[in-house]
Amino acid sequence: MAEILGLGVTHSPLLLGTDARMAGITERVLQSPRLPDHLRTPAGWPEPMQHEWAEHQAGRAAPAHRKRAIDGFRAARAALDAFNPDFVLIFGDDQYENFREDGVAPFCVFALDAVQSRPYHRNGTANAWGEPADTLITTKGHKAGGRYLAGALVEQGFDITWAYRMRHEHGLPHAFINALLLLDYDRNGLPWPVLPFHVNCYGSSTISKKGAFAHLEGTRAEIPDPPGPTAARCFDIGAATARALAASPWRVALVASSSWSHSFLTGKNHYLYPDLDSDRARLAELRNGDFASWRDLSTAQLEDAGQQELLNWVCLAGAMDALGRKPGWADLAETYIFAAPKAFAVFNPPA
Repeated sequence: MAEILGLGVTHSPLLLGTDARMAGITERVLQSPRLPDHLRTPAGWPEPMQHEWAEHQAGRAAPAHRKRAIDGFRAARAALDAFNPDFVLIFGDDQYENFREDGVAPFCVFALDAVQSRPYHRNGTANAWGEPADTLITTKGHKAGGRYLAGALVEQGFDITWAYRMRHEHGLPHAFINALLLLDYDRNGLPWPVLPFHVNCYGSSTISKKGAFAHLEGTRAEIPDPPGPTAARCFDIGAATARALAASPWRVALVASSSWSHSFLTGKNHYLYPDLDSDRARLAELRNGDFASWRDLSTAQLEDAGQQELLNWVCLAGAMDALGRKPGWADLAETYIFAAPKAFAVFNPPA
C-alpha cells in the first residue's frame, strides 16, 4: 500500500501581498453601494472586529496575522519535506480563471507535463517577497499520475473530466499557484511535481460573480448558475482518490487549498466579515475526526456561512476518512478584517 500524507492550507491572495494591503478586501466592501450605512464605520461592527481594526490601523494586526498563517505553512512544509512525496496533488477551486462561459466542470484532473505561471500579474512588485512583477514560475506536472487517477476514478463510478493543459492565460489558477508559493515562503525551492485537481466550489456563483466580487459592485447576473458538486460528492471523490492512490506505486501528498468562510461570500454579514462561529465549528469537527458532519453539510449551509471553498477540504476529509486518519495538528488563524480565517492541518501517515 502506497503512503499518503494529508495537508490542509490556505491560498489567500492577501498573504502574497504586503501587510499594507492585507485589509484590501474589507476596504473594497466598505466602498460597495450595497453596504448598509450603519456598517460603514467601526461603530456598527462586532466588538472583536472593532479591536482588530484598531490594531490594524496601529500597524500591528497584519504582521501578527501573517506570522500565525506562515507558522501554519511552515508546519505543513516541514511535514512535506519529511515525507518527500513523488508528487503533490492539490484540491483547489477556480474563480473565473480556467473555467468560464465555455465550460465549467464539477471536477477536473490536470495531467500536465508542466505549466508556466505569472503569479504577480495583479500584485506586481507589491508582493511579500518583492519579486519582479513579470516573474515566471515553471511547475512540473505528473502526467502519469493524472492519467492513472482519472482512469481509477472512472472505474469507481466517477465520470471525471481531465485535461492535458491549462486554459488560464496566467498558468495555474490562484488556488494552486498561491498554495505552492506560500508552501515555499522561505524560498528554499519546491522540487515535487504537482497534480492539480479542480473542484467547482463556487457553484451557483461561478460565472455570475465573475470570480468573487461582481455582487459587491452590482454587476453580477441576477440568475444564479447551476449548482456545483455537493459536500457528499466531494467527500466521496476524495475517498475514491485515496483508495486509488493507496493502490498506486507513488508516495503522494494530498493538499486541500483554501480558507473556509470568506467575508465577501457571507451575505448575512453584508459581505463585510466572515462567519467565525461556523469556522470554529468546522475546526472542532476536524480535530475530533468528525468527518461525517462535513459530508452531511448542505449547499445551503455552506453558502450561508460563506464556506463554499471548504469543499476542497471536504475532498481531503473524504480521503483521510478512507485511510482512517485524524489530524495530528490543526490550527485556525482567526480574523474579521483580512477576508477569511486561515486553516491548516497535517495528517501524517502511520509511523
